[in-house]
Amino acid sequence: MIRIKAAVCRAFGEPLSIEEVTLRDPLAGEVQVTLEAVAICHSDISFADGGWGGPLPAVYGHEAAGRISALGPGAVGLNEGDRVVVTLLRSCGRCTQCASGRHPPLCETPSAATLGPLSGEDGAPVWQAMSCGAFAERVVVDQSQVVAVGDAVSPEVAALLACGVITGVGAVVNSAGLRAGQDAVVIGAGGVGLNAIQGARIAGARRIVAVDLSAAKLEVAREFGATDVVLASGPAPWDEMRAAIGRGADAVLVTVGATQAYDAAPRYLAPGGRVVTVGMPHVGALSHFEPVNLAAAGQGMVGSKMGDVVIRRDIPWMVDLYQQGRLKLDELISGRWSLEQINEAMDDTRSGSAKRNVILF
Repeated sequence: MIRIKAAVCRAFGEPLSIEEVTLRDPLAGEVQVTLEAVAICHSDISFADGGWGGPLPAVYGHEAAGRISALGPGAVGLNEGDRVVVTLLRSCGRCTQCASGRHPPLCETPSAATLGPLSGEDGAPVWQAMSCGAFAERVVVDQSQVVAVGDAVSPEVAALLACGVITGVGAVVNSAGLRAGQDAVVIGAGGVGLNAIQGARIAGARRIVAVDLSAAKLEVAREFGATDVVLASGPAPWDEMRAAIGRGADAVLVTVGATQAYDAAPRYLAPGGRVVTVGMPHVGALSHFEPVNLAAAGQGMVGSKMGDVVIRRDIPWMVDLYQQGRLKLDELISGRWSLEQINEAMDDTRSGSAKRNVILF
């Protein structure tokens, strides 16, 4: 066991506190990673603000990269010193979802939060949120949660591949199954939305329409591949979209956790199109739509968890795209912060102005 610094949440809606916690050694099939970078995702903020509940005290953070510093018994295919992306996606490899190779993010084998690797000064458990707990100097995670990416990728770029990038790109390529020549609408031009736009560009979409309440974000969306932009504050932005591209969209990706965006999403669809739900509103938030319209037009709605990715297939693919210059990653980083500045970095992310803030160790 070792003592490490971590940003601990002890009360929802309150600033995180930098504390020393105990991290146990890796058990069978686990790895210890000394972190180099962790990005701040809106999911971390939703948890810290109490939007999704969960036990306390807790360490959040799930979009990380670092080097393997210890291997538990039976950990295979990895070596100490490897630079790895650390994800929240723990897969058992045995349940129906994992064994099919199609939906490892939906692994049906639960992991007990109380048996996590973290504990406080009094020996009481500290929850390793999202099976990761990466707002800390080191983590111990299951070997299925990491992917080696090599030294050619910087730590802060590697960290982005743990969540925001794979979620956005994967939602288009895997969940929506967008084909070349089809049209896509992306509602929300934040970190995940920009990557959904990139995913649509990579998939060969004819038109990619970004929809957002911020004109500044829409200009950034153009830089990432949006062919058209629509300001969502208008009375009927879906009509503006149709006027711009001549038809409805084959896929509408909602990348924000706002119920109003979900209410509006079906209005952008072409016959036979589908809404892909990516952004996650707080627990208890409700959206409304008319199912008769979906049935009459042969439309659908599907959830996308982490882009339905298979991390050891999709992360190396995205690294290759990045190295070719076909996937923008450096441009996603808005600011670099220390662990001691995490509350300021989270406030900056809450403001909506940041694409991705990254904590560097």
